[in-house]
Amino acid sequence: MQIPLVDLKAQYLSIKEEIDNAIKEVIESSSFILGEKLEKFEREFAEFCGVRFAVGTSSGTTALHLALLGLGIGKNDEVITVPNTFIATAEAISHSGAGVRFVDINERSYTIDVEKIESAVNERTRAIIPVHLYGQPADMNPISEIAGKYNLKVIEDAAQAHNGEYKNRRVGSLGDEGCFSFFPGKNLGAYGDAGIVVTNDEDVAENIKLLRNHGRKEKNTHIIEGYNYRMDEIQAAILSVKLKYLNDWTNKRRNNAHLYNDFLSGSEIIIPEEMSYAKHVYHIYAIRTKNRNEIREKLKKNNISTGIHYPVPLHLQPSYKYLNYKRGDFPITENISEEIFSLPIYPELTEKQIKFISELIINP
Repeated sequence: MQIPLVDLKAQYLSIKEEIDNAIKEVIESSSFILGEKLEKFEREFAEFCGVRFAVGTSSGTTALHLALLGLGIGKNDEVITVPNTFIATAEAISHSGAGVRFVDINERSYTIDVEKIESAVNERTRAIIPVHLYGQPADMNPISEIAGKYNLKVIEDAAQAHNGEYKNRRVGSLGDEGCFSFFPGKNLGAYGDAGIVVTNDEDVAENIKLLRNHGRKEKNTHIIEGYNYRMDEIQAAILSVKLKYLNDWTNKRRNNAHLYNDFLSGSEIIIPEEMSYAKHVYHIYAIRTKNRNEIREKLKKNNISTGIHYPVPLHLQPSYKYLNYKRGDFPITENISEEIFSLPIYPELTEKQIKFISELIINP
């Protein structure tokens, strides 16, 4: 039995005819950039998230970058986020010209520790980027309260949390802006890079639209200096098809996570905890154990792929050496990074496969 970490082909085959027709329509129309397919998907995704506006971008990384720029955040500013995330979160802050300030995480949720945010706020702080890591929404109400107290913006990094909910509200609608990645392996994935920014602020949305397209509304008039950060029509068409299935795929992910929980219960494995305020969508099913290397090797020998998200926290990455953080500064992040690893969790995974994986993990 060979079980990959992600099985994109199985998903494609389940909706092949719709996907092929959507791609064909774009090619036959010869409208590849900023056309009707993107406008349609932007409307659909904004409605899905419960917000007024959505602006498609070339990736989740550029969505984060544009979200910061769209709020006027840049040089001499500082943004608070976490060190246990993909580097794109911090890169976007750096590329905006702002400084990165890390805060440690909660050991149960793996999201930002809301009790540690306020002590990180200073006169330069302009925004907080909570990361809904692995598909678990961060605890947004306390974050919003701190943001209101210090006049800060809140940008949700929802790259791994499509369809996640916080107290019955979809992620993306909880802050000033929400940023999503449609990298192929995401819960809602394109067939290449793509992303989106969602917001209820019309001025911010219009500013981001200018920035993503070389600062122009008309072909030869550039109002500001911008970027080439556009989502292409083929990706938008694909995402429109797949969005219709996201609720079903989410339910299957959650069901598979619950099966893992049942099969692994009673063992020494630390399973992911769904917080009381959250609807976890399990982009990643991450377990913890001190025997990570041995278990991963055993699974590998049985043709089961696993991953580590993420083995080296950002504050210990060579690229952020200039921030002068050191080992021990964020102990919870560091401890978890040494124990955590990810199991297959896609919707097409079967109960038989989950049981097989679980038995290999818990049996000596």
